[in-house]
Amino acid sequence: MKIPAAANQRAETATGRHGWRVWAAVAAGGLVGTELRYGLGVLFPEQAGAVPWTTLAINVAGSFVLGLLTTLWIARPRTAFWLRAGIGPGLLGSFTTFSALVASVDQLARGGLHTVWLAYLVLSVLLGLGAAAAGWKAGKAFAGNAGHP
Repeated sequence: MKIPAAANQRAETATGRHGWRVWAAVAAGGLVGTELRYGLGVLFPEQAGAVPWTTLAINVAGSFVLGLLTTLWIARPRTAFWLRAGIGPGLLGSFTTFSALVASVDQLARGGLHTVWLAYLVLSVLLGLGAAAAGWKAGKAFAGNAGHP
């Protein structure tokens, strides 16, 4: 009896057979994602009391990429688990952070900029969900056209 690849992969992950690869990939991805976020923050600094556009752009772009990759990984389930973990929760998880959103909202609220933080929060949620949906749709289109001229 042949065990399906997905079931075998879950079993291997649960038993820790690939544990060190997953941990190393998430750590390496986390380092890269954090440095990318930091670099963009240096290149495009945010002004106090204004909408944090850099954080918003990072989170929206990351949502799109995660939606795209998740859809591709569903279409191609043989993608190595350690690679998916390194790119998904590792790189993109550290690149796009809920904590940066909350910190920005907190800063704006403490500054009494209630209209700004509320607009930023709503914009972040709506654009993030829209970007993830667009990434999912792009991933479906890409996965559907793979191998076709």
